[in-house]
Amino acid sequence: MSEKNDLARIGKKREEWEKQCLAESLRTVGVERSPYKFYTPLDLRDFDFLEKIGFPGDFPFTANSFALSLQEARATKLERTRLYSGYGTPEDTRDFYRQMMKRGLQEGVEVAFDLPTQCGYDSDDPLVRGEVGKVGVAVDTLRDMEVMFEAFEGDNSIDKIVSEFIINATAPIILAMYVALAERHHIPLAQLRVGVQNDILKEYVARGTYIYPPKPSLRLTRDIIAFCAQHLPLAQSIHIHGGHMRRAGLTDEGKVLGFTFVDAIAYVRAGLESGLAVDDFAPSFLFGHFGGGAHFFRQVALERAARRMWAKIMKERFGAKKRESMQFRSYLGAQTEYSYLTTNRPLNNLVRALVGGMASLMSGGNGVVRPPFDEALGLGHSLEAQQLKRDAERILRHETGLDEVIDPLAGSYYVEFLTDQIEEEAWRVMTKVEAMGGAVAAIESGYIAQEIAKSAYQFQKEVEAGERVIVGLNKFTGENELEVTVHRSVPHPYDPQKRASAEERQIANLAKVKRERDSQRVGAALRKVRDEARDEKTNLMPPILEAVKEYATVGEISGVLKEVFGEYEARSS
Repeated sequence: MSEKNDLARIGKKREEWEKQCLAESLRTVGVERSPYKFYTPLDLRDFDFLEKIGFPGDFPFTANSFALSLQEARATKLERTRLYSGYGTPEDTRDFYRQMMKRGLQEGVEVAFDLPTQCGYDSDDPLVRGEVGKVGVAVDTLRDMEVMFEAFEGDNSIDKIVSEFIINATAPIILAMYVALAERHHIPLAQLRVGVQNDILKEYVARGTYIYPPKPSLRLTRDIIAFCAQHLPLAQSIHIHGGHMRRAGLTDEGKVLGFTFVDAIAYVRAGLESGLAVDDFAPSFLFGHFGGGAHFFRQVALERAARRMWAKIMKERFGAKKRESMQFRSYLGAQTEYSYLTTNRPLNNLVRALVGGMASLMSGGNGVVRPPFDEALGLGHSLEAQQLKRDAERILRHETGLDEVIDPLAGSYYVEFLTDQIEEEAWRVMTKVEAMGGAVAAIESGYIAQEIAKSAYQFQKEVEAGERVIVGLNKFTGENELEVTVHRSVPHPYDPQKRASAEERQIANLAKVKRERDSQRVGAALRKVRDEARDEKTNLMPPILEAVKEYATVGEISGVLKEVFGEYEARSS
């Protein structure tokens, strides 16, 4: 309803309602202002269905990136069952994969790496003593990749599974190892379904696992994008995660979306700088989730705004012609962010995650219920938690009917208002960042980090003051409240004894590799990486690939790149 006379009648009727019906209710209840909001066509002036929503799978993709929701998972090439996992040595993670495959939980991998691997250090470096294999698997050389993937053979060989590597600063090295592994097994690269996170810019403002300054780091991202376009047609060359900024404390959906997209625009420009046309590589871009608390409608609106904005950016700014280039791809969709989980009464986290799964289904996602309820207690979730997570997804998909309708909230005055509001705020944020010179300039100036820090401070302040209620943490914590627990029917999947001995065993593994490899060939390969790094136009993936084939280490390759690029020091506030 958009005609002026209709809006005028609604406006007049609203005034009457406020003066009579609403005013009477306020007096009866004894409050001055209603705690509730009610939305009407007045909040959606000049609303045009085809311009704002359209049809699923068609521009502007607000309703869904695909005409059928089930296409979302298939189109990302990352739909098969896998756990975000990894611990200890490659042998430990290999054995874990085998154990999970027997339980039907592992058809591919989503590898968690330890901090030394993420930050470019070898396991025998004194600087990382005590960190090896702690928050993920330790990977130093191609030998470790070979061992880890011994779990996948025959019907589960690496050309038949999906492998995703959650790694950023050292992503070129890890991807090169996987390519070398495929070549050792005589597997055509065109058959590999592989993804790397490769989202380095958010590391400077959210996670901190960067090595080099932003500009040369962006070059490495560019090199992966170009290498995948040329050699790995089924690969996801980048996996852009706004959710990490949410974990760092950013709560405003418009800012989360705006900062995510200024990074994404920088990556598109990097791909163009490699000489590729936008339609040659944009379909390989994948987005993760934007995180979010239990505010159901805001998470739905955020996903809808993201799809619409990405389509506009790709079509209007970069001139994309392919539908695949304009489609916002995310195999997760809306979900409850890890940082909103609590260690207090952790089983409540299942309810929080379920709300995220509902938001996912009702905003065009696949109804993924994650994280498991005990994620707040540490990576390596219990199998009991995994069972409840899977059953929650099954209930949503098979018992509720929520997946029978695409974008069921389309046309809701409130949801459309929120979608527009979040989009408008995101455009404002992007305009401000672009006026600074883009994502890299905003990172180097400290602007984005400062915005996240201010938001995190405000959030914590509200929690401590009780203004933001978190059940079981700052409210409903009396002595009569029960601590509901789950009976542990199976052992924790990460062996505690293996975790305790992982560092020494991995150091021994690395020492053996260094003794047996050809040191002269390693030295020559590393010199080539360093020399090629000096030419900004050269793609570094080929020389890095040659270096990993000679069993050069993550630390050695990162070390020669540091000689050329330097190391980044965050701006002090």
